[in-house]
Amino acid sequence: MTSYRLGNAGSVNRGQPLTFTFDGKNYKGFEGDTLASGLLANDQMLMGRSFKYHRPRGPVTAGSSEPNALMTIGTGARSEPNVRATVAELYNGLTAVSQNRWPSLTFDVGAVNGLLSPMLGAGFYYKTFMWPAALWEKLYEPVIRRAAGLGKLAMQADPDRYEKSWAHCDLLVIGSGPTGLMAALAAGRAGARVILVDEGFRLGGSLLSESASIGGVSPADFAAAMIEELEALPNVTLMPRTTVFGWYDDMVFGAVERVQKHVGTPSPDLPMERLWRIAAKRAILATGSEERPLVFGGNDKPGVMTASAVRTYANRYGVAAGGKIAVFTNGGSGYRTAADLVAAGVDVTAIIDARAQSADAVPDNVRVIRNGAVVSTKGRKRLEALIAERSGFQEQIACDALAMAGGWSPIVHLMCQRGAKPVWSDEAQAFLAPDVGAAFIAAGSAAGQDRISACLKDGATKAVALARELGFAAYEMNIPEVEGEYDPAFAPIWYVPGARDKAFVDFQNDVAVSDLGLAQREGFRHIEHTKRYTTAGMATDQGKLGNVATIGIVAGMRGVSPAAIGTTTFRPFYTPVSFGALAGTSRSEHAAPVRTSPLHDWAKKNGATFVEAGLWHRSAWFPREGEKGWRDSVDREVKNVRRNAGLCDVSTLGKIEIFGKGAAEFLNRIYCNNFLKLPVGKARYGLMLREDGMIFDDGTTSRLSETHYVMTTTTAYAAEVMSHLEFASQTFWPELDVRFVSSTDQWAQMSLAGPKARAIISRVVEDDISDAAFPYLAAKPVTLRGGLKARLFRISFSGELAFELAVPAGYGEAVADALMEAGKDEGICAYGVEALNVLRIEKGFITHNEIDGRTTPDDLGYGRMLAMQKADFIGKRQSSRFGLTAADRMQLVGLKPVEVDKEFMAGAHLLKEGATPSMANDQGWVSSVCHSPTLGHVIGLAMLKSGRERYGEKIVVWDGLRGKEVAAAVCPPVFADPDNRKLQE
Repeated sequence: MTSYRLGNAGSVNRGQPLTFTFDGKNYKGFEGDTLASGLLANDQMLMGRSFKYHRPRGPVTAGSSEPNALMTIGTGARSEPNVRATVAELYNGLTAVSQNRWPSLTFDVGAVNGLLSPMLGAGFYYKTFMWPAALWEKLYEPVIRRAAGLGKLAMQADPDRYEKSWAHCDLLVIGSGPTGLMAALAAGRAGARVILVDEGFRLGGSLLSESASIGGVSPADFAAAMIEELEALPNVTLMPRTTVFGWYDDMVFGAVERVQKHVGTPSPDLPMERLWRIAAKRAILATGSEERPLVFGGNDKPGVMTASAVRTYANRYGVAAGGKIAVFTNGGSGYRTAADLVAAGVDVTAIIDARAQSADAVPDNVRVIRNGAVVSTKGRKRLEALIAERSGFQEQIACDALAMAGGWSPIVHLMCQRGAKPVWSDEAQAFLAPDVGAAFIAAGSAAGQDRISACLKDGATKAVALARELGFAAYEMNIPEVEGEYDPAFAPIWYVPGARDKAFVDFQNDVAVSDLGLAQREGFRHIEHTKRYTTAGMATDQGKLGNVATIGIVAGMRGVSPAAIGTTTFRPFYTPVSFGALAGTSRSEHAAPVRTSPLHDWAKKNGATFVEAGLWHRSAWFPREGEKGWRDSVDREVKNVRRNAGLCDVSTLGKIEIFGKGAAEFLNRIYCNNFLKLPVGKARYGLMLREDGMIFDDGTTSRLSETHYVMTTTTAYAAEVMSHLEFASQTFWPELDVRFVSSTDQWAQMSLAGPKARAIISRVVEDDISDAAFPYLAAKPVTLRGGLKARLFRISFSGELAFELAVPAGYGEAVADALMEAGKDEGICAYGVEALNVLRIEKGFITHNEIDGRTTPDDLGYGRMLAMQKADFIGKRQSSRFGLTAADRMQLVGLKPVEVDKEFMAGAHLLKEGATPSMANDQGWVSSVCHSPTLGHVIGLAMLKSGRERYGEKIVVWDGLRGKEVAAAVCPPVFADPDNRKLQE
């Protein structure tokens, strides 16, 4: 059917032909093909261009470590860049486009970079584009980005949906090759809950690519029989098309399932991808091993592949990588590939064996060049010939594909993502999996086993042991006999010297051996520095194919073992994960959950304009007819609160119920001021510090009974404070009897503030709330008229006489309506957070504008709190550091414009009169600003060096962003009612 399709070989479904396009040209393939195998079958070896030099590139692997065959699949909003053709499942109507080329894949202008390669070595951009600096953003960076880079994102909304799920199991098996299948079957037969995960769209792993006999049947048939039994076990879940990308705390694994990536027309009823969080009691890493490429001159020509990839294309997909294939090997893998190719009728022109001798069986009529090497290749857009050398004699051998076998590296990435380093083995000439504990173990070739028979046994044995640990009656399994295994031993060869062309170690990033040498000469000798200087091991493949070769070559350059060089850091994700999968359903208006207060509908019917405050929608102001803008509304609300009364929704404040005999002692250690002797029925303002002595959060805590407190936090920090309390309880003072419950959503809370507040609320509350019975900072349960139980707090964030009333959330709107009705004759109004902000600035109260992580209690004028607290508390030791008590620290002050018609804004910096704007002359910054209708001009709160000593000084408010300078007078931060008389009324 197509030029390189092999007879009836392979396991693709030839009864189901498929059509697809690549760069606008139509091709045909079969169900079960990957995009790469479909293209190879049609003699399309050129699939991409390299990152830097735009060199022609074809696939070098048949799996997820592929660095070259990256392309954009799909059209319009469903186009996805940087898809590895070697793992992309072929489907009818698939559309693929090559990347990083212009104007076409066959003729790429960017290939001129190859001619400039002597000037474009490692680090050239650091050295070349340093001067003039002004040209970086205007010229250098745009040109570099256009010349380099990979695929481009579709700038359209993604039409597909994604979801997230949890799964739990006794044993997670990662990989479905011989090791994984045996492990899953052994544990599954024992009754354990097993999840078997594999990134391939067909289970079986390497068994689908091999030709040995297992139990008298082919490896593919053996895998099919095992999968059939596993599917019949109700306690076993099989998950193909799923990649485990990360290993996290508490044995939780992240995995992405490609639900509809192989479908031409996705169903709207299914997600495109599903992100799994798999919680496993035990796990087996059965990911196998990766065949290493050999590093020699011209080793990146299209047609040069690993021997295992050539074998996979032939045995699994029924595709020959070429018409005349040569083999360059340092071990038995090359001979196995040659034998399989000969059996399929492919012409093998020669086997170049780097070893002087071996016991590997040579296929009939195939020439072997022992103690030889490939030193160069010929061809432009596809391999045409190679130059083989033996003992100084060179000869040219015609071929259109070259299978290179450079040894094997266990795939141990997942085990190293949490800091453990792989261990170098001189015997295996590979980095082996580290010991990360008994719960997660490697098996099979991921653990250094090098034969199918050994992998089968290792998977079964280790799964049986883990199942028994978990309490299951697991029994030893019979291991079938394997016939026709090749000798997997290999001689380590990191680099073939004498290259006429560049010898690449990282195909995707165009990193050659010469770049590694330059890094060593220029002092970037640590492997992490070498990586960053040369970019070896970066980008989409993260060095899965070339990193070990890089390490081996650097070790050779420095005359040490690879063990002395070590590896770079392994991090999630193992392969790229889409943002869609990570976001799940959190997109568009669902990007974050919208939280509305229990008083939201009350605010809406009173005409509120809402603002997003974190996840909350809060009423910002309440416009009325005739008001020209938000300032008019806010000014009216502020004046009305000062003269009459106003009702504000404060339900979004964090509310944490604290219980236990040790609650008082716990709070005394959490806050920097004294809470141990807080009487029942009283509230107290408190500051929490971080361990470094800086303020963490503030709020009030009320004692409702001997063992019951209610803490309020700022809206933004409610979750953080809850975590802080739980952490301190569990790790610092587990001996204290104290428990916490977040009750933010259970209570509707409203603040009634103003000189007429008592008169209004007394019409709703049955209890005596006179000043004598309910003084400032009182906090008690009360009963509303009609019998509703509530909580009443006499606290104020406005400086006025104020009460905060908390009722069960479902009654919030009705109670707010009742208060508005009760206050109609008193001139009550609804006011929002903008007016609340003005009221608190006029009063000099702080928010996280001032508590920005850099301020201490003394900075804000609360130093007496620390002095009065004799007991220990979080942050006490660090609070006494000299740097936190220095006289020239930034301190909270007030600012008034010298000319009252002038305005300034938050974020502006403070300078002495006549000082030049600079960091050296910086005196502080403006933290909060508002127009005060009470005073008739702008006022602000600011952090100023030695601020409390500078009251009365004139200072410059410098706003470089807006190009403004305003003269201001430094004053105390309290602008309204400095004697607090209104609070005591």
